[in-house]
Amino acid sequence: MARDLQRFRPDAGVDDVVAAVRADGACIIENLLPSDQVESLRVELEPVVEASAYGTDQFVGHRTRRSGALLAQSFLSHGVAMHPLVLAAVRTFLAPWTNKVQLMLTQTIAIGPEEPAQPLHRDRLAWGGYLPRTVEPQLNTIWAVNDFTVENGATRIVPGSHEWDDDRHASAHEIVQAVMPAGSVVVYSGSVIHGGGENRSDGVRIGLNMDYCLDWLRQEENQYLSYPPAVAGAFPAELAALIGYAGGGLALGYWSDLDDVDNRGLKQAEAAVGNGKGPSSLVEKIEAQH
Repeated sequence: MARDLQRFRPDAGVDDVVAAVRADGACIIENLLPSDQVESLRVELEPVVEASAYGTDQFVGHRTRRSGALLAQSFLSHGVAMHPLVLAAVRTFLAPWTNKVQLMLTQTIAIGPEEPAQPLHRDRLAWGGYLPRTVEPQLNTIWAVNDFTVENGATRIVPGSHEWDDDRHASAHEIVQAVMPAGSVVVYSGSVIHGGGENRSDGVRIGLNMDYCLDWLRQEENQYLSYPPAVAGAFPAELAALIGYAGGGLALGYWSDLDDVDNRGLKQAEAAVGNGKGPSSLVEKIEAQH
């Protein structure tokens, strides 16, 4: 029988969370968001989910709705993306391979009734098989917007599989499910085998997926298209930097402004968003949604 995932309280230490992910490939932090914040988040995300189409293949799910660009659609998602404990764990876990991290994607995953289990996979395959296994490219999270249960498709995880050879497949007895109450989060490496569970209930399982990666890798969700400068400029400076409006590595992220007729030389990435100060109309729109 598979070993269960380690579970932590909201006051868990960063080192303990990181040690659990390094040991098992994933862990759960229960009730990290207060219940009133979770309910507000659920209400805010409901129209976002409803406005999204169902998937068109087995992997994304024919009865599953996925929504991206959440930072521009949900004010409360900002706090989730920048949660201090999660961000500290991300930075600590990825520190051997980078001096900065970036937000790789934001999406809701709403698994509807009668959705079969998603094929098991490793998220690191977003970059193909080109990254050496000695490099861990990402640390990911799925937050429970409503309760994750065995019946409604709680995420399936294969503890320890982050250390397996690529050709090893999981048997049923090696799989556990990230059963957890709303407001909890499962934190998992890009190398651990996992997948959405089968929804055998009559309700929709809603998860909030926030993934983080090394700042010198291309992001899965194109953050600059989801949040062009006019949008990202309304975000707090720290959040704009997290999605990529900041220099990376030793010389990554420079650009030239063709609209600046007086100076088309190289500019720092931060200049594209005015150091987090953006158009008041967008700020007002986000605040109105909240």
